Amino acid sequence: MTPSRRQSLHALALGPLLAGLSACGFQLRSSGNYPFRTLYANFSATSPLGVELRRNLLGTGRIEVLTDAQQMLKADAILDILSEERQQVVVGMNASGQVRELQLRLRVKFRLRTPQGRELIESVELAQQRDLSFTETAALSKEIEQGMMYRDMQTDIVQQIMRRLAAVKTPAAAVVKP
Repeated sequence: MTPSRRQSLHALALGPLLAGLSACGFQLRSSGNYPFRTLYANFSATSPLGVELRRNLLGTGRIEVLTDAQQMLKADAILDILSEERQQVVVGMNASGQVRELQLRLRVKFRLRTPQGRELIESVELAQQRDLSFTETAALSKEIEQGMMYRDMQTDIVQQIMRRLAAVKTPAAAVVKP
């Protein structure tokens, strides 16, 4: 078989596959279209959640993140992180009273508003929880696992916030400047 004929057969075989993928609605996840170009973020610069959220916002390439309070009125929107709470709850013990299972919880409450005070996203609480088995003999490794679980929950919550920010619908004149 000649190379040109082989290439033609490959192209014919790939055609229906590509058409099938486009017909099913397959689309790569994009960074989203945000109805604002500048965002004032009042979260703590030392908070792990704040660091990851800021990195994701800047990573879109479409949003300028302002953190100086004097620039708040220049922003198109203001993201308020109202609370961030990490909890560790004992959910299982053995007969001698030793902890056998923990539940890790992460709750974040936020809102999005304009500098004029109009709420674009009302106060919302996002929560994640994970179960963690625990043994005294592996306390150090369980502490490392706990940190990994908190980072995983934090990433999930940051992604939820990003999707909610991208889904904001505003009148064009109210927020986006030409």
